[in-house]
Amino acid sequence: MELIDTHCHIHFPDYELDPDEVIKSAKTTGVKKLLCVGCTLLDSHLAIDMAGRHENIWATIGLHPHEAKEYVNDSNALQEFRSLADKPKVVAIGETGLDYHYKHSSKEVQKKIFKYQLDLAVEHKLPLIFHVRDAFDDFLTILAQYKGVRGVVHSFTADRRVLDKILDTGLYVGLNGIITFAKNKELLEVAKAVPLDKLLLETDAPFLTPSPYRGKVCEPKYTRVTAEFLAELRGEKLEKIASATTKNAQKLFNLG
Repeated sequence: MELIDTHCHIHFPDYELDPDEVIKSAKTTGVKKLLCVGCTLLDSHLAIDMAGRHENIWATIGLHPHEAKEYVNDSNALQEFRSLADKPKVVAIGETGLDYHYKHSSKEVQKKIFKYQLDLAVEHKLPLIFHVRDAFDDFLTILAQYKGVRGVVHSFTADRRVLDKILDTGLYVGLNGIITFAKNKELLEVAKAVPLDKLLLETDAPFLTPSPYRGKVCEPKYTRVTAEFLAELRGEKLEKIASATTKNAQKLFNLG
């Protein structure tokens, strides 16, 4: 059985665990491939470096909406970021998107950086990893301007209405440890409603450690915990969840 963690940050400089040990540990639970997801220019460089050192890791490059204000007027940084799209083992743009919950960057600045990355993805024919929080209306409006865009809405926690709209666009839905400790019954119903051919698994390590491991640093091996939870929740065999989500990840990100 093979699982893929499609969203982790074990390349963060302040990640508390030894990445090499974390990667080995993941393999013992069947998590054989990982995507290290970039959130800043530096972070994207580090993700690429990590992927270059490990056969079973791929990188994405992204400018998180929280960080948008740091880049919107820095043409040199944006040009350097653009150059990373051609680096080996870069398989997606993101995480990128809109976050109106915290508003660390203004809405207009977030939109500009989001569109910049959408343009880059279209130019390089790459899928995207989307971070969207309390901003789905603007997200979907902007996305509609880009035909044929492929990608995944990571860490999905919205309602069924939003899920249906996301599925209508053809995007995948990423689920992680949040669902294992969610108190919102609607979120569990949404997790059951995601079609198997549109489902991806992720950890968002070091964040969102699943139950019953809350309080520990999250790591890619916990992808299996989420898969097991989903299998029970949805009434599907673990092997079926693993096979489908692995196939989806390989298709979306063109993993060798």
